[in-house]
Amino acid sequence: MKHIKALLIKFVMVTAVLWIVLGGFYDVSFADILTTSVLLTATAYLIGDLFILPKMGNTAATIADFGLALAGTWILGAFLFEAPVPLGTASLISAILIAVGEMFFHRYMEKNILPNHPANTNDERNFSQQGNLQTEFGSDVDIKPTAKKANETDEEE
Repeated sequence: MKHIKALLIKFVMVTAVLWIVLGGFYDVSFADILTTSVLLTATAYLIGDLFILPKMGNTAATIADFGLALAGTWILGAFLFEAPVPLGTASLISAILIAVGEMFFHRYMEKNILPNHPANTNDERNFSQQGNLQTEFGSDVDIKPTAKKANETDEEE
């Protein structure tokens, strides 16, 4: 149930951004926007939010979602959009706005959907503050006798 709510939030965000950019500025039909939104949402949720976010964090997942939104909008637009649309510009603007929304969405995901994941413990890995450091003891080799032996063999030759 948590994932359905998260998917719905993401879908609404992606659809709103695409509707404003593609529908408002480039006259793309709402059916094409809806199709693009469904495909982008499903793919980005599986790859960016469930795979990359827990393993690599918010920044990596946001970069991945940006790339996916850019490539996805561009590729799907080439096949779906009937209106003459400058796909590079439209895809870039859409991807930037989606990535900004994704930063906040990932915080929601970390807090509410993936709270027990080990990557979300929020402890900084500063080993000097953990208090479980051990000192290594060992014996050093005295190199002076070895050096003397080497010098003596040199002198004998």
